[in-house]
Amino acid sequence: MEFTGPVEDNDDAAELFRVIGRQLRLLRERTGLTQRELGEQLGYSEDLIRSLERGRRTPQPDFLAAADELLDAGGLLRAATEDVGRAKARARVRHPAWFQDYARLETQAVEISFFSTLTVPGLLQTEPYARTTFAVRQPLLDERTIEERVAARLDRQEILTAWPAPVVTVVLDESVLRREIGGPAVQREQLKRLLVSSQFRSTTIQILPMDCEGYAGVDGPFILLTPKGKPQLGYSEVQGVANLVTDPEEVRMLAVRYGTIRGQALTPRESMALIEKLLGDR
Repeated sequence: MEFTGPVEDNDDAAELFRVIGRQLRLLRERTGLTQRELGEQLGYSEDLIRSLERGRRTPQPDFLAAADELLDAGGLLRAATEDVGRAKARARVRHPAWFQDYARLETQAVEISFFSTLTVPGLLQTEPYARTTFAVRQPLLDERTIEERVAARLDRQEILTAWPAPVVTVVLDESVLRREIGGPAVQREQLKRLLVSSQFRSTTIQILPMDCEGYAGVDGPFILLTPKGKPQLGYSEVQGVANLVTDPEEVRMLAVRYGTIRGQALTPRESMALIEKLLGDR
């Protein structure tokens, strides 16, 4: 999980997990094991080993003890248990670990472009809509985690009204407007929120109609993000697996795709008219 509380605590915990991850990787490579082989011998998945080595997951005491013994670390990994415990005690769970890199970059963004085919982007969600998206997750999240995730998502929305706000463009597949996540009342309030958000000078919302025959979004949703003073990045997530795209050519192709999708979408005025029509039909 990602931990967050006072900013310095967040940074300290994240740096600690990265240091432990680097140590784990060096010890694993010294023994000649692959991530998959290490996971198999310890009873963990290859994805978990990869995430731990990148500092994206919290190393648990049982894992540290087992890895220390298997990799003949001489107590190096086991000794980190107390430091991890202190980091956990100083902070509280908010974003899932796989989301923390994107969340950090988002706070630095001068431009964000969303193409969404499943749900409204988190920056534009109402509280009931956001709560529903977490409550229906499988496996189920406990109530405390749901509340923490909702709070974290709503906190992110402050960048839309900050100054200077990032330039935000959003293309929503029309199906997102029609799927009643949380029920008719929740969806109605969410549609109203989209209308309000479209009035922000820095935010543009467009709808990609379902009758678009040359639909360029068949590969699924993604985000383009430009941190201040840094190159543009791409981001996507599927089933809780995040992919931060940094290769310039891959990012360029996403940007080309996004341009095509925007060109196929309704104009901002036409898009708001469609949302108003859907509200009138409810």
